Amino acid sequence: MIRQKSSQFLGLKMQSELEQPSELQREPERELTSLDESVMRIATGVRPESGTAASVEADEDPAANLFPPPLPRPRICMWKYLDIHSMHRLEKTTNTEEMREVLAELLGLGSPEQSLRDAIILDLFSHALIFCRQQGFSLEQTSTACALLQDLHKACVATPLGNVEECYRYFTSVLFCHGVRRPPFSINLFREEQLLALADYVVNTYFRHFKLYKYVFTPQVRLDLSLTYIGLQPSELWPEDETGQVSILQAYIKTQMSKELGQLQQLIEERLKASEERLNSKLTILERPFQLPPGKGKNKTK
Repeated sequence: MIRQKSSQFLGLKMQSELEQPSELQREPERELTSLDESVMRIATGVRPESGTAASVEADEDPAANLFPPPLPRPRICMWKYLDIHSMHRLEKTTNTEEMREVLAELLGLGSPEQSLRDAIILDLFSHALIFCRQQGFSLEQTSTACALLQDLHKACVATPLGNVEECYRYFTSVLFCHGVRRPPFSINLFREEQLLALADYVVNTYFRHFKLYKYVFTPQVRLDLSLTYIGLQPSELWPEDETGQVSILQAYIKTQMSKELGQLQQLIEERLKASEERLNSKLTILERPFQLPPGKGKNKTK
């Protein structure tokens, strides 16, 4: 299994080296991407700073835009959020509680009892630091792993819409920036087995709970849809005598629904009870000591 992952990783590494353009080819691409970003801003309704206050407030609301924002370019993120002095402070901690206090101070987090979001972020990075210590990462590798996780979390919470595939591609591209020696675009900070271990950890911890992080850290999007047909008269309000009939009908529907739900719940409970009895009977049969039938196990005498 490890050899299979290693071969897949080497294939992806070779593909990333072949697909990475030279420095001369990147200059026209930067101009084209800047032009594309300006066109996308105009198309999605992002207005310049000279617009009105209402337009600026609408642009700042992440739920107002129907399209997810573009992800940043993958770059080297060593010492990005935790510098060498911060890593030395974290290295001097002797227990988990002390490490969490220093980490909360370095990341600018509040009290976990007052803010649940800060508590979740603190748990995320404290477990990441414990993982880095278990793997024997150096200070540079630990700082890079925390920065990679921080950038991934920012890409996740940038929009309430689903972007798990885009975030995973961004994560793998940033990971390759620290596994292939091609300065100034990438460095070989991690070995192959360290990259595999870090990728498995992020997939099993962050991407497995991707929707939970998005639910907690992004606003809820609700669609209010109203249709107006051209050429038709607007609907009139019901008179008072019909509203009473509607209320009676609603009460009847509620009583029937509650009755049906009660019967369905009773049927499910009976089926669960029957399945539990069958399971208990099978367990009792299996727990009995195994006995050979008579006539077997004895030597036949002639």
